[in-house]
Amino acid sequence: MAGTELKETALQAAEARLRSILETVPDAMIIIDERGRIESLSRTAEALFGYPMTEAAGRNVSTLMPEPHRAQHDGYLARYLRTGEKHIIGIGRVVVGQRKDGTTFPMHLTIGELRSGDRHYFTGFIRDLTDQQLTENRLKELQSEVTHMSRFTALGEMASTLAHEINQPLTAINNYLRGCARLLDRLEGEPVPAMREALARAADQALRAGQIIRRLREFVARGDSERRVETLNRLIEDASTLALVGAREHAIAVSFRLDPRAEQVVADRIQIQQVLVNLIRNAVDVLAESPGARELVLATALLDDGMVEISVADSGTGLAPEVREHLFQPFVTTKQKGMGLGLSICRTIVEAHGGKISADARPGGGTVFRFTLRAPPPGIENEIEEDERGE
Repeated sequence: MAGTELKETALQAAEARLRSILETVPDAMIIIDERGRIESLSRTAEALFGYPMTEAAGRNVSTLMPEPHRAQHDGYLARYLRTGEKHIIGIGRVVVGQRKDGTTFPMHLTIGELRSGDRHYFTGFIRDLTDQQLTENRLKELQSEVTHMSRFTALGEMASTLAHEINQPLTAINNYLRGCARLLDRLEGEPVPAMREALARAADQALRAGQIIRRLREFVARGDSERRVETLNRLIEDASTLALVGAREHAIAVSFRLDPRAEQVVADRIQIQQVLVNLIRNAVDVLAESPGARELVLATALLDDGMVEISVADSGTGLAPEVREHLFQPFVTTKQKGMGLGLSICRTIVEAHGGKISADARPGGGTVFRFTLRAPPPGIENEIEEDERGE
C-alpha cells in the first residue's frame, strides 16, 4: 500500500511540474501521443492556435496544420513508429500552422521524443514567425526602394555631370562652324554654296544637341520629390538595419547618440535613407580594413539655428586633406571599384533639402560626416511640403 501511495504521490508531483511548465514556457508547446492525439497544450499554444485545452484534448494534432500537411501527417508518424527512421525529430524547421479560425502563419517547429514504458510521446516546440516575416518583408521592401532611388539618383547625377561637360565642346563646335561659314564668304566657286549649307546644318545640329542637354540638366536639377515630416530616429533605425550588415563580423562597435530634441525633420524618406545608408556603409567599409579599435557613432543634435544635424563618425584611418577637399565632387572616390558618385549624390540630396553636408577629421582619428535637415515648424505634423525647386 505504501508503495502504491508513493507512486501516486510521485505521479501527482510530475503532473504538477508538467502543468507548471505548460503554464510558463514562453514558446508554444504541444505534447501528442503515438497516434498523434493531443495530450497537452501550453498556455502559449492555446493562445497561438485559438484552441483551449478542453477543446483540443484528444484531437489529432493535424487539426493545427493546413492541407496538404494535414492529410499526410498520420502517414509520417506511422512510418516513423514502424521504421524508426528520423526525418524531422530533433531538427528544427520552418512550417505552416493553422489557427482555429482557419488563418495560417509561419512557425519554427522543433520535435522531441520521449518514452514512458512502452508508449511514445512527442513534444513540439513552436515559435511564431509572423512578426519576423513581416520585419523581413518590410526590410526587403525598404531595400528595394532605396536601391531604386539610388540608381535613379546616380543616373541623374551622371547625366547632369556629363551634360555640363559635353555642353562646352558643343558650344565650341558651333562657334568653329560659324567661323568656317564666315571664311567661306570670302571664297568663290561652284562647291562654296554646298559647303556653306553643310556647315549651317552642322551648326544647327550642334545647337539642337546643346538644347537637348540643357533640358536634360533642367529635368535632373528639378528632381521632384515629396517631403513630409518624418521621425528621424525611425529613418536612422531603418537605414542602419540595411547598412550595418556585416558590421558585427568585423568587430565594429556601433553606438547611437540621439538628441531627444531632434525627433522630427522635413524630408523625403527614401532620399534621406539613401544618404544615411551611403554614409554608414562607407564607414563600415573603412572600418573593416582599419587596425585597432573599430568604432562607429551615429548622432543627432538640434542646432541653435533650428536645423537638425546628423553625424556619422568612424575611428578609421581618416582622409587626406587633398581628398577631403574634392570629396563631394562627381567621380572622386577612394575605392578601387567605386564610381565616385555616392557622396556627390548625398550632397545633391542634402542641398535640395535646404541643408549642408561636410566631412571633417574626427578628434582621436577617423572621419566624421555631418549633414543638416530642417526641423518642422512647431505644430506641423505629417504635412507634405511642395518641392520648392520645382516652383
